[in-house]
Amino acid sequence: MKLRQLECIDDIPAEQWNRLAGDANPFLRHEFLAALEHNGCVGETYGWLPRHLLVLDDNSSPVGAMPLYAKDNSYGEFVFDWAWADAYERAGMPYYPKLVCAVPYTPATGTRLLVAPEDPHADEIRNLLGAHAREYALRSGMSSLHWLFPDAADTGTLAEQGLLLRMGCQFHWENAGYRDFDDFLERFSAQKRKKVRRERKRVTEAGVELEVVHGHEASDEQWRTAHHYYHSTFEKKWGYPTLNLGFFREIGRTMGDRVVLVFAYHDGRPVAGAINLRGRDTLYGRHWGCDARFHSLHFEACYYQGIDYCIRTGLQRFEPGAQGEHKISRGFLPTATWSAHWIADARFRQAIGDFLRRETVAMEQYMEELADHAPYKAAPARE
Repeated sequence: MKLRQLECIDDIPAEQWNRLAGDANPFLRHEFLAALEHNGCVGETYGWLPRHLLVLDDNSSPVGAMPLYAKDNSYGEFVFDWAWADAYERAGMPYYPKLVCAVPYTPATGTRLLVAPEDPHADEIRNLLGAHAREYALRSGMSSLHWLFPDAADTGTLAEQGLLLRMGCQFHWENAGYRDFDDFLERFSAQKRKKVRRERKRVTEAGVELEVVHGHEASDEQWRTAHHYYHSTFEKKWGYPTLNLGFFREIGRTMGDRVVLVFAYHDGRPVAGAINLRGRDTLYGRHWGCDARFHSLHFEACYYQGIDYCIRTGLQRFEPGAQGEHKISRGFLPTATWSAHWIADARFRQAIGDFLRRETVAMEQYMEELADHAPYKAAPARE
């Protein structure tokens, strides 16, 4: 087998990349990663330099791949290592550049070591991807290499390779075969059920109407509106709106019904919107914004519309994004997420490893405490 490094996702045909990425996670699709590159959402401006890794068979056909980026900052990763960078600086050592295997600006769990599932050499290819990425990091003088939000299989592979594991927490909803939204609420305690119904009623009483539009159905005006809401939220929170209108237009064109937009209207005018993407069995909430404040509209547009969409379309899971303990009372349960870390310097590797062991114990306790606040009369079916 041979190895190849790409500085542009278009250097591999979309069908070859997608054969390895599969259809479970929309963010790993060639179309999504290409839209980021085509529209300058990654690159030197934001410090995400593509260094995608391929494994080729004897016929030079890709049999393994990894979305890889050289970083000169920690923005847009959602696994926070600012304290590690500060410790390096105080020790007189550079933390940047580093390597990151991730989907930029996207805290969604998925495959990171991309291999066709039917490949008889899948384990060998995954190990080769991990080993070569570490060799590349060492050869390039990188301080570290980080796999962000790998799925369970890849987390296990990386742990076997001796990487440090870091545990995080998100809040996910799972479809326990609900017939409709009311059936979902019937699983709640009476008090929690009443609260959700009251929140939904407040939106209706305010005269707000909701509409779900798929990417290929959205007009250019609707894409402008969606981007406006995305941009305005970052401005309000002093963030960096790295995704531009060109990016959203492109994924609407190339990803079609994998993009799920929710618009809220009042008196016929848009007042809020949410941007989601869907995979084979999961809906992923990503961005939200509003021009006017209506009681509970955020919950309706970002959570309840998504749950209702999953039930209607048969999706099994809804991951509404990072953070947010308020999601628990609305049916989202604490769920572990993972990252894996290779640290070049032995002293820092030991210190970070000690920290992660303590942090994991605290995170487990935190999740146990949160689970006690679940709104369900009995725990819903979980995988």
